[in-house]
Amino acid sequence: MLNFSDLFLGQSPQRDRPKKSQVTVTFIAVIALSLGITPLVLSQEAETISTPTKPVSNVIPSDGLYFADVVVRNRPLFQIGSLPQIDASARAEIINRRLVSLLAQNENPGKVEIAPDEPRKIATLRVNNRILMTVTQQDAKDFGLSTEELAEKWAKQLNSAFENPPLVIDVTQRLYTTTRELLRDLVGNLPSLVGAIIVVGITWGVAKGVRYIAYTWAQQTEGDSSTELLIGRLSYGGVWVVGFVIALGVMGLDFGALLGALGLTSVAIGFSLKDVLSNYISGVILLAARPFRINDQVVIDDYEGTITQIQLRATTMKTYDGRLVYIPNQEVFQASIINNTASPGRRSSVMVGIDYGENIDKAIAVIIKVLEDLEEVETAPQPDVLVKELAASTVNLEVRFWVDSHRAGFLATTSKVAQAIKEALEAANIDMPTDIYTLVVRELPSPVTTHEVN
Repeated sequence: MLNFSDLFLGQSPQRDRPKKSQVTVTFIAVIALSLGITPLVLSQEAETISTPTKPVSNVIPSDGLYFADVVVRNRPLFQIGSLPQIDASARAEIINRRLVSLLAQNENPGKVEIAPDEPRKIATLRVNNRILMTVTQQDAKDFGLSTEELAEKWAKQLNSAFENPPLVIDVTQRLYTTTRELLRDLVGNLPSLVGAIIVVGITWGVAKGVRYIAYTWAQQTEGDSSTELLIGRLSYGGVWVVGFVIALGVMGLDFGALLGALGLTSVAIGFSLKDVLSNYISGVILLAARPFRINDQVVIDDYEGTITQIQLRATTMKTYDGRLVYIPNQEVFQASIINNTASPGRRSSVMVGIDYGENIDKAIAVIIKVLEDLEEVETAPQPDVLVKELAASTVNLEVRFWVDSHRAGFLATTSKVAQAIKEALEAANIDMPTDIYTLVVRELPSPVTTHEVN
C-alpha cells in the first residue's frame, strides 16, 4: 500500500515504483490542465477580448475598413481599429449601440472612468459601472501611445462629448468630418477624376473648333447673322453634351442609372422651369424660322422699333424714342409680328381734297408730275392717284406711292410729298377748300330793346 509520506518525501518500497511513476504523471497532467483552461473573459455584452493560446493572424475586414468611427450625438469623436477577433465596423457598431442606449436613458450620463487591467495590459472605459469599450494593446500600437495614455485620451473625448458642446465646436467638428470624407473620396477617385478632367479639356478644344467650323460654314451659306449664331451655339452645346457624357462614364457612373435619373428629374425640371425652357425653345424656333432679322423694324404687340439682338431667351428691341425693350421669346413667338422692313420698299399715301368745281384730271396730272420729280419716290411700282371719297365739301383724292421701307425715309418722304402736292396745286390755281358748314336758323329771337338809364 502507498504511504503519502513516502510519496512527498520521494521514498517508497521497491515493489511500488511503477505505481509511483503513474501517480506522478497524473498529478502533473492535472496541474497543466488546470492552468491551460483558465478563461479570459470581459464582463458585459458582446465586445470580449481573449488571450489566444495560439498565434492568430489578423482578419481582413469584409468591408475594407481597418478603422471605424465612434459616434456621439451624430458626431464622430475618434476611430478604433480592427482586432483579431472582430473587424473595425462591427466593433464600432457595438460601442455606438452602447453609447446610444446610455444617452437615451440619461442626457448627462456622468463621467467616464478608466478601469485598468495590468495583467492583461488592457483598460476599460466605464460609466456608472457600465462598460462602454475596451482599450487593447493593439489600439495602443495603432495610435503610438501606451494603453493608459490612449484610454485617458478617449475618456476625455467622451466626457467632452457627453456635455452639450457649443455651437461653434459642433459646426467645426461637422465641417472637419465632411472635409475628411471628401478628401478620402477625392484620393480614392483621383485616377477617374484626372481622366474626367482630361476629357473635359479635350471637349473644350473640340467644341471651340466645331463652333468655328460651323460658324464659318453658316457665314458662307446662310448670310444671316442670327442663323449663324444659332448654328454656332447649337454645335458648341452639342459637343459639350457628348463630352460630359463621356466624362461621367470615365468617372464610373452607370449610363443606365444616369438616364433613369434624368428621366425622373426631367418632369420636375420641366414643371419648375417651364417658362425658362419655353423661352429657350421659342428662341431656337425664331432663329430657325427667321420672321425678322437684326436691324429689321418690326411691330410686336404694343412695341415698335428696331431689332438689335436675338438671343435664346429674349429679343432686344430699340424703340424709335431710344428705349430698349427686352421681350421674352415666348411672347414674341405667340404674338402677331409686323415686319416693316422685310422688303426694301413700302407704300405710303396722302389724302388731298379739291373743290367740286375743279377738274379732277388736271389735278391728277399735277400730282403725278410732282411724284415723278421727287427722287425719294420709287418709280416701280408706279405711283397712282385715286378718287377716294366724295365728301361734303371736297373731292378727296388718295395719292399712293412707294418709298424706302425704313421709318426715317418713310416719314421724311411722305412729308415731302404732301408739301410738294400742296404747293403744286396752289400754283395750278386748283382750289383746296376747307370743310364748309351750313347753319340753318329756324326761329329768330325777338328784337332786342335797349333802355337808357340815367
